[in-house]
Amino acid sequence: MTGVVHAITPGDHFSPRTGSAIPTVVHGLATASGRDEREPRYTHRVLVGHNTFRPRYASADAIEFTPAPAPSTRERVSDALLARLGAPRHAAVRYFIPQAEALKRVDESVVLAHNAPALPALLAGTQHSVVLYAHNDILRTVSSREAQKTLAGVAAIVCVSAFLAEQTAARLPSSLAQRVHAVGNGVDCAQFTPGNAAQNERLRVLFVGRMIPQKGADLLLKAAALLRRDDLELVLVGSRGFDSDAPLTRYERRLRELAEQCSAAVRFEPFVARDRLPELFRQADLLVVPSRWDEPSGLTVSEGQASGLPVIASRVGGIPEVVGSAGMLVDAEAGAFAEAMAALADDAALRRRMAQEARRHAERHDWAWSWSGLRRVLGGL
Repeated sequence: MTGVVHAITPGDHFSPRTGSAIPTVVHGLATASGRDEREPRYTHRVLVGHNTFRPRYASADAIEFTPAPAPSTRERVSDALLARLGAPRHAAVRYFIPQAEALKRVDESVVLAHNAPALPALLAGTQHSVVLYAHNDILRTVSSREAQKTLAGVAAIVCVSAFLAEQTAARLPSSLAQRVHAVGNGVDCAQFTPGNAAQNERLRVLFVGRMIPQKGADLLLKAAALLRRDDLELVLVGSRGFDSDAPLTRYERRLRELAEQCSAAVRFEPFVARDRLPELFRQADLLVVPSRWDEPSGLTVSEGQASGLPVIASRVGGIPEVVGSAGMLVDAEAGAFAEAMAALADDAALRRRMAQEARRHAERHDWAWSWSGLRRVLGGL
């Protein structure tokens, strides 16, 4: 058996109570690995703070530690300035020291450092092989010189899309760029399955994501206002964070104002536990992913496809890789989304064809597919 330890963000929750992306990826990979009967076999463990949410996913055994306080905004700015001067990022190092100390007590393993560029240097000289696992553009403030110093010991760098891999490699010296690999995220096609939305009186359009400007929920509402159609129902699922009872932010209040300008019916579902998501997908007719930022991957896209939903998504970042040929890609602006929504609303046959292709695409890109890609990287270490 080869041991794999996932070091997720300190303080993050390895629990189905949240929809946090990195724990979702870890759970998907570990589950697929457990079903993989090829040799060598891999066992998965995950570093989690002792005070994080329960229940935890059963796919990986927990190694508990006591997290340090997260760096403040001032400390992150200070770190960036120190890095420009060639000094260590003191706050980031302090944040990951408890994880590193816990790992030093673990038998020899492959450590997957998820979004943790500070961790490889802390594990230099230990018994572990360290793989930096990038879910975002985590090296955007890291100079080539700093990367050479802090990442010299990494065995590989895994990125969740070819888009992110290209972006990451461009920031690195050639010796490290050669260690960059793209391993796309998968989807659980048993958990997310097609439903029957034929009973909906109106075409139900679903948005799932954090209610922040980068995710673009306002673009969906503006698109609906442009259409002036009363045969649509918009369901917007999510909150600013993981607390459905938290006070509304300014942006969330603005979304309610935009909803009042729509002829379509609009329903807001604050943050929901992850186990409620599959049913919300099954009840929908169409998924819209109006991201403004260069999203590296987009788990929601895959989950919508696995649920047999036609998908309209922004043509940004790694989203086109996830959508493939099984969806509509448009510019991240309200008019483009309005035009695409109208085309699908008026063509039931097109919706059926896109739904069928979406499910087939998801089945070809499930977590077993993703694990096979990661397994190839691990096999080459």
